[in-house]
Amino acid sequence: MDDKKRKEQLNIDEKRSDKTRGNGLLIASVVLTIITMILVLVFYQSYMKSFREDNNVNKYDQYYVMISSDRKSEFMQNVYKGAFEAGLKNGIYVDLLGDDLPGEYTKYDLMRIAIDSGVDGIIIDADESAQMTQLLAEAARENIPVVTLLDDNTQGVRCSYVGIGGYDIGREYGVQVADIIKTLRREYFMTAEDAKEEDIATIDVAVLVNSFEPSTGQNIIISGIRETIEQTEQTGSKANVMLVPVDNSNAFSVEESIRDLFINGDVPRIIVCLDELSTVCVYQAVIDYNVVGEVNILGYYDSDTIINAINRGAVYCTVSVDTAQLGEYCVSALEEYNDFGATSQYFTADVTLINRSNVSSYIRKEEQNE
Repeated sequence: MDDKKRKEQLNIDEKRSDKTRGNGLLIASVVLTIITMILVLVFYQSYMKSFREDNNVNKYDQYYVMISSDRKSEFMQNVYKGAFEAGLKNGIYVDLLGDDLPGEYTKYDLMRIAIDSGVDGIIIDADESAQMTQLLAEAARENIPVVTLLDDNTQGVRCSYVGIGGYDIGREYGVQVADIIKTLRREYFMTAEDAKEEDIATIDVAVLVNSFEPSTGQNIIISGIRETIEQTEQTGSKANVMLVPVDNSNAFSVEESIRDLFINGDVPRIIVCLDELSTVCVYQAVIDYNVVGEVNILGYYDSDTIINAINRGAVYCTVSVDTAQLGEYCVSALEEYNDFGATSQYFTADVTLINRSNVSSYIRKEEQNE
């Protein structure tokens, strides 16, 4: 009996010891995270001080930062390039925050660093989260103007929103979907030996949406797609618009989400992509699963990969966004606000549809730039 009690007591003591060790590790992890953030903040403030005081080669009047969770993409790099060049013309230095810091930080962490460092302006691809709203309010209290880029925070305090005409893009996508459906219907009845109306009564249209950072911008595009399809649909085949969530937290998760779409069940005849990475991943999946020509891809952005895919017939069309203009508008909005205390609430960049009919001109432009 004594041995049994002794064993039970030992078990209890071991569990307490494990719990104590677990709590100790948790506390140590939290402390380490806080220390790391403090060190990064000290490093960045020192960097800013040397930038403002010791730069004898170039003197800048103001220092802006751009923050994006997608800063490594070609799209965002080109937006930053447009902002950087626009800033240089006006004595402003624009920094892509995160590239010069050790480690990886979320855009919320980077926003906190920018606010605590007292920068002259912030450009950020926002979202509708409560955390983002709170950070925008803190920036306002510190008199730091913020421009939201591409994705807005409608509840937060910002001086301007710079983006694209989401509803117009959605309408353009909708027109293309309607045209594809007409073509598929015509080809079916011309080639099928035993054509039946019910076999092509509905055509699946998958719209890939960001499940990691939902935004009002993509919702507006989706509304434009649906309303345009409803207005253009006539008798015959109809579009079954499905929203397919894609985990956009990193490139690997995007690729996995899209591959699941091709592995699980029938692949939709039309796939609409709302960002550059999804477009490239769908294009690669179409090649890997040998369904080129069976899937019509409506893409986003005009990278070399996407342009060449259109030229080869693997991508149906894409929406080209004037990234340089986006960057320039961001700097202009901050500059106006800092100079006059007010600026336009909205800036909208130009977009262009690229398909097989005009892709050759874009290829020529790329060749000339090289």
